[in-house]
Amino acid sequence: MTLAIGVDIGGTKIAAGLVSDSGEILESEEEPTPDASTEIPALVADLVGRLVGDQQIAGVGIGAAGFVGEDRATVRFAPNIDWRDEPLAEQVRSLIELPVVVENDANAAAWGEFRFGAGEDTDDLLLVTIGTGVGGGIVHQGQLFRGGFGAAAEIGHMRLVPNGILCGCGQRGCFEQYASGRALVRDARERVANGDERADALAALADGDEGRITGPAITQLAQDGDPLALDLLAEVGRWIGEGIAVLTSVLDPSVIAIGGGVADAGDLMLDSVIEAFEIHLPARAHRPEASVRLAALGNEAGLIGAADLARQESD
Repeated sequence: MTLAIGVDIGGTKIAAGLVSDSGEILESEEEPTPDASTEIPALVADLVGRLVGDQQIAGVGIGAAGFVGEDRATVRFAPNIDWRDEPLAEQVRSLIELPVVVENDANAAAWGEFRFGAGEDTDDLLLVTIGTGVGGGIVHQGQLFRGGFGAAAEIGHMRLVPNGILCGCGQRGCFEQYASGRALVRDARERVANGDERADALAALADGDEGRITGPAITQLAQDGDPLALDLLAEVGRWIGEGIAVLTSVLDPSVIAIGGGVADAGDLMLDSVIEAFEIHLPARAHRPEASVRLAALGNEAGLIGAADLARQESD
């Protein structure tokens, strides 16, 4: 059995896991993400050191949100960490003396799902992660598609609505402004603020503090049968479905996996995703149709995928 270590660097925590060649996490460690970005390489090295022990490790894969260069070593830009052209692989490698590969976190998650999860039965997978924003990863003919400069699959900033809602990227009408956890929460809070007569359960949840209206809370209300919460989830699902129909026109994947926190709603949202996808897919009657399904590995997909990418790099 060939062991590798996967690391997932998030805005609030850094998780690391010892991963087998079958995608099983054998041991794991995590720590809060330091406020100072300069402390991150040492913390990653410490987490790796706890997991290595006296075992033979093929390599370390690190998943990080942001643009990762084609060298798979440099973080060109990270939205939540003060990194600009950061030589992350070199910094960590100098502390642990193991091979290190850096990958965009959504790409790593897509690879994890392709190898061990929702994409095990295909060579062409599109992973769409629906969290606070929208991320994505593409596997084409069994290979991770990274683009010419390593920044492919930033699908959250595909423009769906001309002159639409202003996005943090500076554009208007981006996919993630309509198909994300942020959009779900924004719409729910607006319903309460505007006195929507169906928003009694949401208003009671807020109890004067709109910060209590969160994505998981809305999902729980929907699971309890609240009509407005169900409609809000379905609306996000419809936007996801429309977006993946556009992406399918370009990529023609055989499997589309939906992951991320919003996907925890399961079939409450997936049904509307599939319905909208089928409505908006061009020439649907004359083409094979992708299987749209929920991702299988949850929050561990990125860690598992990063470890497997490091293992492959060492072969």
